Amino acid sequence: MMPIAPTLPAGIDQHQLLEALRPLCWGAADILRAYARGEQPPHGFSRALSVEDGGEGPVSAADLAVNQWLLDGLRSAFPDAGWTLLSEETAKEQLTAGQPLAAEWLWILDPLDGTKDFLQGTGEYAVHLALVQGERPVLGVVLLPEADELWFGVVGEGSWCENRAAERSPVRFSDRSHDLVLVASRSHRDDRLERLIDALPLGSSKAVGSVGCKVATILRGEADVYISLSGKSAPKDWDMAAPEAVLLAAGGAFTHADGRLLTYNTGDVRQAGCLIASHGKAHAALEDQAARAMAEIDPGFPV
Repeated sequence: MMPIAPTLPAGIDQHQLLEALRPLCWGAADILRAYARGEQPPHGFSRALSVEDGGEGPVSAADLAVNQWLLDGLRSAFPDAGWTLLSEETAKEQLTAGQPLAAEWLWILDPLDGTKDFLQGTGEYAVHLALVQGERPVLGVVLLPEADELWFGVVGEGSWCENRAAERSPVRFSDRSHDLVLVASRSHRDDRLERLIDALPLGSSKAVGSVGCKVATILRGEADVYISLSGKSAPKDWDMAAPEAVLLAAGGAFTHADGRLLTYNTGDVRQAGCLIASHGKAHAALEDQAARAMAEIDPGFPV
Protein backbone atom coordinates (compact mmCIF):
# COMPACT_ATOMS: atom_id res chain seq x y z
CA MET A 1 0.00 0.00 0.00
CA MET A 2 1.47 3.35 -1.03
CA PRO A 3 1.98 5.89 1.78
CA ILE A 4 -0.38 8.81 1.80
CA ALA A 5 1.32 12.11 1.00
CA PRO A 6 0.84 14.63 3.78
CA THR A 7 -1.38 17.61 3.38
CA LEU A 8 0.02 21.06 4.02
CA PRO A 9 -1.69 24.39 4.66
CA ALA A 10 -3.35 25.97 1.63
CA GLY A 11 -0.82 27.63 -0.66
CA ILE A 12 2.21 25.87 0.85
CA ASP A 13 4.27 23.76 -1.54
CA GLN A 14 6.35 21.03 0.10
CA HIS A 15 9.41 21.60 -2.11
CA GLN A 16 9.28 25.34 -1.47
CA LEU A 17 8.93 24.72 2.27
CA LEU A 18 11.97 22.43 2.44
CA GLU A 19 13.99 24.88 0.32
CA ALA A 20 13.19 27.63 2.83
CA LEU A 21 13.98 25.47 5.86
CA ARG A 22 17.48 24.49 4.72
CA PRO A 23 19.17 27.93 4.97
CA LEU A 24 17.21 28.72 8.12
CA CYS A 25 18.51 25.57 9.79
CA TRP A 26 22.13 25.98 8.72
CA GLY A 27 21.98 29.60 9.83
CA ALA A 28 20.77 28.39 13.23
CA ALA A 29 23.65 25.91 13.32
CA ASP A 30 26.17 28.70 12.69
CA ILE A 31 24.64 30.83 15.44
CA LEU A 32 24.74 28.04 18.01
CA ARG A 33 28.25 26.91 17.13
CA ALA A 34 29.50 30.49 17.55
CA TYR A 35 27.88 30.89 20.98
CA ALA A 36 29.15 27.46 22.04
CA ARG A 37 32.69 28.59 21.26
CA GLY A 38 32.41 32.10 22.68
CA GLU A 39 32.81 33.60 19.21
CA GLN A 40 31.03 36.45 17.45
CA PRO A 41 27.78 34.99 16.10
CA PRO A 42 26.72 35.68 12.51
CA HIS A 43 23.61 37.45 11.19
CA GLY A 44 24.05 40.48 13.42
CA PHE A 45 23.47 38.83 16.79
CA SER A 46 25.41 40.10 19.80
CA ARG A 47 28.10 38.16 21.60
CA ALA A 48 26.98 36.57 24.84
CA LEU A 49 27.79 38.42 28.03
CA SER A 50 28.53 36.36 31.10
CA VAL A 51 26.05 36.37 33.95
CA GLU A 52 28.77 38.00 36.05
CA ASP A 53 28.89 40.88 33.55
CA GLY A 54 25.16 41.42 33.86
CA GLY A 55 24.32 39.47 30.74
CA GLU A 56 22.04 36.53 30.08
CA GLY A 57 24.81 33.95 29.64
CA PRO A 58 25.61 31.85 26.55
CA VAL A 59 22.57 29.59 26.78
CA SER A 60 20.01 32.40 27.02
CA ALA A 61 21.78 34.38 24.31
CA ALA A 62 21.88 31.38 21.99
CA ASP A 63 18.27 30.41 22.75
CA LEU A 64 16.97 33.89 22.06
CA ALA A 65 19.07 34.45 18.95
CA VAL A 66 18.09 31.17 17.29
CA ASN A 67 14.48 31.66 18.33
CA GLN A 68 14.41 35.08 16.64
CA TRP A 69 16.27 33.78 13.58
CA LEU A 70 13.83 30.92 13.00
CA LEU A 71 10.61 32.78 13.77
CA ASP A 72 11.60 35.80 11.67
CA GLY A 73 12.74 33.50 8.87
CA LEU A 74 9.50 31.54 8.73
CA ARG A 75 7.41 34.72 8.84
CA SER A 76 9.48 36.31 6.08
CA ALA A 77 9.45 33.25 3.81
CA PHE A 78 5.72 32.58 4.27
CA PRO A 79 4.02 35.85 5.27
CA ASP A 80 0.53 34.62 4.37
CA ALA A 81 0.77 31.03 5.61
CA GLY A 82 -2.19 29.75 7.57
CA TRP A 83 -0.19 28.49 10.51
CA THR A 84 0.71 29.62 14.02
CA LEU A 85 4.25 29.68 15.40
CA LEU A 86 4.99 28.45 18.94
CA SER A 87 8.40 28.05 20.51
CA GLU A 88 9.72 27.19 23.93
CA GLU A 89 10.79 30.83 24.25
CA THR A 90 7.34 32.27 23.45
CA ALA A 91 5.22 29.68 25.26
CA LYS A 92 4.73 31.69 28.46
CA GLU A 93 3.23 34.58 26.51
CA GLN A 94 1.21 32.46 24.09
CA LEU A 95 -0.22 29.65 26.19
CA THR A 96 -2.96 29.49 28.80
CA ALA A 97 -3.02 26.35 30.93
CA GLY A 98 -5.72 23.93 29.83
CA GLN A 99 -6.41 25.73 26.55
CA PRO A 100 -5.03 24.56 23.21
CA LEU A 101 -4.03 27.24 20.74
CA ALA A 102 -6.75 27.91 18.18
CA ALA A 103 -4.66 26.67 15.28
CA GLU A 104 -5.21 23.79 12.87
CA TRP A 105 -1.58 24.15 11.76
CA LEU A 106 1.08 24.83 14.36
CA TRP A 107 4.86 25.04 14.19
CA ILE A 108 6.43 23.84 17.46
CA LEU A 109 10.04 25.00 17.84
CA ASP A 110 12.80 24.31 20.31
CA PRO A 111 15.74 26.60 19.46
CA LEU A 112 18.13 24.69 21.76
CA ASP A 113 17.38 21.21 23.05
CA GLY A 114 20.12 19.83 25.27
CA THR A 115 21.15 22.86 27.33
CA LYS A 116 23.47 20.95 29.68
CA ASP A 117 25.28 19.37 26.75
CA PHE A 118 25.58 22.76 25.07
CA LEU A 119 27.25 24.13 28.20
CA GLN A 120 29.40 21.07 28.83
CA GLY A 121 30.69 20.98 25.26
CA THR A 122 29.59 17.43 24.43
CA GLY A 123 28.14 18.62 21.11
CA GLU A 124 24.94 16.68 21.78
CA TYR A 125 22.48 19.53 21.42
CA ALA A 126 19.89 20.07 18.70
CA VAL A 127 17.30 22.36 17.15
CA HIS A 128 13.77 21.00 16.74
CA LEU A 129 11.08 22.20 14.34
CA ALA A 130 7.79 20.35 13.86
CA LEU A 131 4.69 21.18 11.86
CA VAL A 132 1.62 19.80 13.62
CA GLN A 133 -1.87 19.47 12.20
CA GLY A 134 -4.48 19.18 14.92
CA GLU A 135 -2.69 17.15 17.58
CA ARG A 136 -0.29 15.14 15.39
CA PRO A 137 2.95 16.01 13.58
CA VAL A 138 3.13 15.89 9.79
CA LEU A 139 6.68 17.21 9.27
CA GLY A 140 9.73 17.31 11.49
CA VAL A 141 13.22 18.77 11.31
CA VAL A 142 16.03 17.88 13.71
CA LEU A 143 19.25 19.84 13.30
CA LEU A 144 22.48 18.61 14.92
CA PRO A 145 24.86 21.58 14.56
CA GLU A 146 28.05 19.89 15.74
CA ALA A 147 27.51 16.81 13.56
CA ASP A 148 26.50 18.88 10.51
CA GLU A 149 23.39 16.73 10.19
CA LEU A 150 19.97 18.01 9.16
CA TRP A 151 17.28 15.36 9.54
CA PHE A 152 13.98 15.80 7.68
CA GLY A 153 10.91 13.66 8.18
CA VAL A 154 7.72 13.97 6.14
CA VAL A 155 5.10 11.64 7.61
CA GLY A 156 3.78 9.38 4.87
CA GLU A 157 6.80 9.94 2.65
CA GLY A 158 9.98 9.20 4.58
CA SER A 159 12.99 10.58 6.42
CA TRP A 160 16.53 11.40 5.38
CA CYS A 161 19.63 13.25 6.53
CA GLU A 162 21.32 16.09 4.66
CA ASN A 163 24.71 17.74 5.00
CA ARG A 164 25.45 21.37 4.13
CA ALA A 165 25.77 20.49 0.44
CA ALA A 166 22.21 19.08 0.56
CA GLU A 167 23.59 15.59 -0.09
CA ARG A 168 21.18 13.00 1.28
CA SER A 169 21.89 9.97 3.43
CA PRO A 170 19.15 7.40 4.13
CA VAL A 171 17.89 6.18 7.45
CA ARG A 172 19.79 3.05 8.52
CA PHE A 173 17.80 1.29 11.24
CA SER A 174 19.62 -1.66 12.77
CA ASP A 175 18.38 -5.20 12.12
CA ARG A 176 18.33 -5.99 15.85
CA SER A 177 15.05 -7.42 17.12
CA HIS A 178 16.49 -8.60 20.48
CA ASP A 179 19.32 -7.41 22.72
CA LEU A 180 18.24 -3.95 21.66
CA VAL A 181 20.63 -1.05 22.29
CA LEU A 182 19.17 1.60 24.57
CA VAL A 183 19.97 5.28 24.22
CA ALA A 184 19.32 7.10 27.49
CA SER A 185 19.74 10.46 29.15
CA ARG A 186 22.78 11.39 31.17
CA SER A 187 20.88 13.63 33.57
CA HIS A 188 17.17 12.66 33.60
CA ARG A 189 17.53 9.30 35.35
CA ASP A 190 16.09 8.07 38.62
CA ASP A 191 15.66 4.76 40.41
CA ARG A 192 12.33 4.09 38.66
CA LEU A 193 13.92 4.40 35.22
CA GLU A 194 16.86 2.21 36.22
CA ARG A 195 14.46 -0.48 37.46
CA LEU A 196 12.40 -0.24 34.26
CA ILE A 197 15.50 -0.59 32.09
CA ASP A 198 16.57 -3.65 34.10
CA ALA A 199 13.13 -5.22 33.52
CA LEU A 200 13.32 -4.94 29.72
CA PRO A 201 15.14 -7.35 27.38
CA LEU A 202 17.79 -4.84 26.38
CA GLY A 203 21.44 -5.31 25.55
CA SER A 204 23.93 -2.49 25.89
CA SER A 205 23.15 1.17 26.44
CA LYS A 206 24.67 4.53 25.62
CA ALA A 207 24.16 7.97 27.15
CA VAL A 208 23.35 10.85 24.79
CA GLY A 209 22.09 14.40 25.38
CA SER A 210 19.26 16.03 23.42
CA VAL A 211 16.16 14.05 22.47
CA GLY A 212 16.93 14.94 18.85
CA CYS A 213 20.42 13.47 19.24
CA LYS A 214 18.98 10.33 20.84
CA VAL A 215 16.54 9.75 17.99
CA ALA A 216 19.34 10.37 15.48
CA THR A 217 21.27 7.47 17.02
CA ILE A 218 18.26 5.25 16.29
CA LEU A 219 17.99 6.60 12.73
CA ARG A 220 21.70 5.83 12.16
CA GLY A 221 21.34 2.31 13.57
CA GLU A 222 23.64 2.99 16.53
CA ALA A 223 20.80 2.42 19.03
CA ASP A 224 17.30 0.98 18.86
CA VAL A 225 15.25 2.26 21.81
CA TYR A 226 14.79 5.45 23.82
CA ILE A 227 12.62 5.61 26.95
CA SER A 228 11.36 8.76 28.65
CA LEU A 229 9.89 8.31 32.12
CA SER A 230 8.50 11.45 33.70
CA GLY A 231 8.89 12.12 37.40
CA LYS A 232 8.97 15.51 39.10
CA SER A 233 9.25 17.03 35.65
CA ALA A 234 8.28 15.91 32.17
CA PRO A 235 9.48 16.71 28.67
CA LYS A 236 7.39 19.22 26.73
CA ASP A 237 5.80 19.34 23.28
CA TRP A 238 8.88 21.05 21.81
CA ASP A 239 11.15 18.30 23.11
CA MET A 240 9.24 15.49 21.40
CA ALA A 241 7.31 16.74 18.34
CA ALA A 242 10.16 17.03 15.81
CA PRO A 243 12.04 13.88 16.87
CA GLU A 244 8.78 11.93 16.79
CA ALA A 245 7.92 13.21 13.32
CA VAL A 246 11.30 12.22 11.88
CA LEU A 247 11.24 8.79 13.53
CA LEU A 248 7.63 8.14 12.54
CA ALA A 249 8.25 9.19 8.94
CA ALA A 250 11.18 6.74 8.81
CA GLY A 251 8.92 3.84 9.83
CA GLY A 252 9.80 3.82 13.51
CA ALA A 253 7.44 4.22 16.46
CA PHE A 254 7.04 6.66 19.35
CA THR A 255 4.21 5.92 21.79
CA HIS A 256 3.15 5.67 25.40
CA ALA A 257 3.75 2.28 27.02
CA ASP A 258 0.02 1.57 26.77
CA GLY A 259 0.13 2.16 23.01
CA ARG A 260 -1.39 5.64 23.02
CA LEU A 261 -0.03 8.11 20.52
CA LEU A 262 1.65 11.29 21.66
CA THR A 263 -0.57 14.33 21.14
CA TYR A 264 0.35 18.00 20.85
CA ASN A 265 -1.37 21.34 21.42
CA THR A 266 -3.81 19.79 23.89
CA GLY A 267 -3.70 22.53 26.50
CA ASP A 268 -1.01 20.69 28.48
CA VAL A 269 2.48 20.91 26.97
CA ARG A 270 3.85 18.21 29.28
CA GLN A 271 4.57 14.86 27.63
CA ALA A 272 4.17 12.87 30.82
CA GLY A 273 4.15 9.13 31.25
CA CYS A 274 6.32 6.28 30.02
CA LEU A 275 7.22 7.07 26.41
CA ILE A 276 8.99 4.60 24.15
CA ALA A 277 10.71 5.45 20.86
CA SER A 278 12.16 2.68 18.73
CA HIS A 279 13.02 1.50 15.24
CA GLY A 280 9.72 -0.39 15.46
CA LYS A 281 10.90 -3.99 15.11
CA ALA A 282 9.93 -5.03 18.66
CA HIS A 283 7.87 -2.03 19.68
CA ALA A 284 4.62 -3.78 20.66
CA ALA A 285 6.51 -6.21 22.90
CA LEU A 286 8.41 -3.33 24.52
CA GLU A 287 5.13 -1.52 25.21
CA ASP A 288 3.65 -4.57 26.91
CA GLN A 289 6.75 -5.34 28.95
CA ALA A 290 7.19 -1.71 30.02
CA ALA A 291 3.54 -1.34 31.03
CA ARG A 292 3.67 -4.50 33.15
CA ALA A 293 6.97 -3.49 34.73
CA MET A 294 5.68 -0.02 35.62
CA ALA A 295 2.61 -1.54 37.29
CA GLU A 296 5.02 -3.10 39.80
CA ILE A 297 7.61 -0.31 39.97
CA ASP A 298 5.12 2.54 40.41
CA PRO A 299 1.54 1.26 40.84
CA GLY A 300 -1.01 3.74 39.55
CA PHE A 301 1.50 5.65 37.40
CA PRO A 302 -0.30 6.68 34.19
CA VAL A 303 1.96 5.33 31.48
